[in-house]
Amino acid sequence: MQTAIDARIRAKTIQAKKIARHHFGRSKAVIEYKPAGKTNFVFQVKNNEGKYIIRIGKGLDKLNDWKKEQWAMERAAEKNIPVPKILEIGHKVVSAPYMIQQSINGHEASDHPERLNVLEKLGAFARLIHTIPTNSFGSVFDWSEKGLPKKRTWKSYLENELKIGSRLRFLEKHEFLSPGKLAHMRKLCEKIKKWKIAPSLNHCDLRLKNVLTNNAGDILAIIDWENASSNIAPYWDLSIALHDLNIDAKQKFLEGYGLDTEEFEKMSYALTVFNLLNYIPTLQRMMERQDMASLNLYKLRLNGSLDLFSL
Repeated sequence: MQTAIDARIRAKTIQAKKIARHHFGRSKAVIEYKPAGKTNFVFQVKNNEGKYIIRIGKGLDKLNDWKKEQWAMERAAEKNIPVPKILEIGHKVVSAPYMIQQSINGHEASDHPERLNVLEKLGAFARLIHTIPTNSFGSVFDWSEKGLPKKRTWKSYLENELKIGSRLRFLEKHEFLSPGKLAHMRKLCEKIKKWKIAPSLNHCDLRLKNVLTNNAGDILAIIDWENASSNIAPYWDLSIALHDLNIDAKQKFLEGYGLDTEEFEKMSYALTVFNLLNYIPTLQRMMERQDMASLNLYKLRLNGSLDLFSL
C-alpha cells in the first residue's frame, strides 16, 4: 500500500516540476511534497521569486472548485480581507487540473496561544465576508459563467441541493431524534424555508485550521475557500464556525462579528437546525461502516445530552 502511495507522489512531483517550469520558466526551483491535501496533491515551490504552493487535483471537477475559490478570494481581497493570491489555474500543462498560489509565511492558528484574540479578529473578518453580495444560492453562483445549473431561490437550494427532505427522513428512519424533537425540527425547517433574505458570500469553514497567523496573533491569511457558497448570512457560516468552539471561544468570535446577545438568541435555533442537517453525511458513512459505537454517541449529541451548559 505504501509503495503505491509513494509511486503516486513521485508521479505528481514530476507534474509539479513541469507546472513550475511552465509558469516560472527555467529559474532554479526547489519543490517539496506537503502531505496536507485531502483531495489534492500539495507541493511547496521555492525559487528566486519567492515561495508558492502548487495544488494538483485528482479530477477535472476540481477546476470548478478552484474557479469558485479564485472568485471568492478576489472579492474578499477587495474588502481588505487577507487571502493568498492565486497566480494560475489550468489543466493543459499536465494531465490533471492544477492551481498555483502564493505561499504565506504563517502558522495555522488552531494552537496559537492568543487563539481567543485570533477568533475575535476572525469574527470581524466574517462580518466583512458577508457584505459581499452574490446571486443564486448554493455552490454555483456568480463565479460560474457557463451552463452549470443555479438554484435561483432559497427554497430551491434547500430542497434540491441541501436535500432537506431526504435528510429529515434519514433522521426519522434511524430514530436519531425522538418523535417530539423531530416534529419540532420539521416545523423549524418549514419556517426557515419561508425566509426572504438576499444571499451573500459565505466561506463555509471559518475555523482556526483555515487561518494563518504570525507569532503576535495577527491574521495573515484566511485560506481554503473551495467550499464557499452563496448562502444566508450570518446563519450558515456561524453554524459551522461556532460548532466545535468552547463557550469562551464562541463568545469571542461573536464579539468580533458584532452580534449582540438579543440578535444571536433570535437566530440560534436556525444554527442548531443547520448543524443537525450537516451531520447527516457523517451519520450515513457511519451507517455504511456499521460503526454502532460512534452512532450511539452521535445520538447523544443530536438529542442534546452532551449540552452541559443549559437546562
